Amino acid sequence: MIKVMVVDDSAVVRQVVSECLRPASDLRVIGSAPDPIQARELMNRNWPDVVILDIDMPRMDGITFLKQLMAERPTAVIILSSLTQQGSLKAIEALRAGAVHVLAKSTLGDPQRQLAQDVSNLASLVREAAKARLKPIRAASSPVAPLDRPVLAADVILPPPTANARVAASERIVLIGASTGGTQALEAILTRLTARCPAIAIVQHMPENLTASLARRLDQLCQISVKEAAHGDRLRAGQALISPGGKHLIIKRQGNAYLADVVSGPAVSRHCPSVDVLFRSGARSAGRNATGLLLTGIGDDGAKGLKEMREAGAHTVAQDAASCVVFGMPKEAIRIDAAVEILPLDAMARVIEAQLR
Repeated sequence: MIKVMVVDDSAVVRQVVSECLRPASDLRVIGSAPDPIQARELMNRNWPDVVILDIDMPRMDGITFLKQLMAERPTAVIILSSLTQQGSLKAIEALRAGAVHVLAKSTLGDPQRQLAQDVSNLASLVREAAKARLKPIRAASSPVAPLDRPVLAADVILPPPTANARVAASERIVLIGASTGGTQALEAILTRLTARCPAIAIVQHMPENLTASLARRLDQLCQISVKEAAHGDRLRAGQALISPGGKHLIIKRQGNAYLADVVSGPAVSRHCPSVDVLFRSGARSAGRNATGLLLTGIGDDGAKGLKEMREAGAHTVAQDAASCVVFGMPKEAIRIDAAVEILPLDAMARVIEAQLR
């Protein structure tokens, strides 16, 4: 039984969320509170597995409460707030502080009916959040794509790699895929890189309008340049491109250079953008001149693509279980022998820098 606590200053929200979860036989709402102070009192008596948390509340805001939880007793938190609309910095801040998922409350139409639609897949997200392996965060991750998206292979976007992927004379690229916990992992990696690092392309499972905010924040924190990828961008040393939410990122070869191709398409392995699509494009266009890193995340997106990269001669790495928030995607890659190395998060920056030698 997964125990859930709902923390929101709106009695309507607490009621609708509780009613949404009630039909699930494996979930139980053990309490609700109008603010974090009262929530903490209830939690001390019966600690939940998952907390559904608003941001704007009296006495203490949700982000502050989230940071306290993650520092003192890491607990899976799903943010449900009207402040996380349209790629807001609050959504990025919540993910960096340790939230497993971020959902937005709609502000238009009938509030109660609209809220019920907003949280229609909440039970599935709670089950996923309960699986997260969380660690204390002293300094202050990603929502996954909805579970009702179709599961398709990367073949719907581009053909499988050929036996002999083309290899550039000198240019090297690094491809990174991540999901839940990935925003923290990416920050940990990218902030350790020097401006000399190889060109990087990233797929982080996030909804539309959030990836641009993520890129801007990382760009402020890092020595390297970080930006949301646009169609035709050249992959350059000292720069990381992040796939826009809702679009697939494909790497294509042009002469001795690599260009970003940002395309629309159906979800692959339940996600758009999909790590499998990015990795397959690396296998096709770069072969042994590419390095693939598959980081923390729920599900199996990226595992098959990493396998294709390895078969094309690329160096492939999966994050180890101990340093993952969720050991799902790397675990599947390891299971199918897609990874040349299995390394902790703090070793990833060294792997990237080593490609310069």
